[in-house]
Amino acid sequence: MKHTVFVLYSPLVDRYFVGSSSNPEKAINRHNSGKNKHTKSGIPWRVVCQKTFDTVEKAKEAEASIKSSGDRTELESRIEKLK
Repeated sequence: MKHTVFVLYSPLVDRYFVGSSSNPEKAINRHNSGKNKHTKSGIPWRVVCQKTFDTVEKAKEAEASIKSSGDRTELESRIEKLK
């Protein structure tokens, strides 16, 4: 089953959010509607990038790699590689 990793950015709080979903449009809309307590303060979120993988496992691996970034420079570098 296809699974998409997406990266959102909020200029309001100057923060990134990394997630994955089999229905990324729905997930992104949820973040921008205030229904997620972790992203509510950053509305509006904009999509920086998204990449679809053939399996959930590959998507989760990519998501974990981005999330394990040690600092912002490394995070932004990993986001660029995902594009």
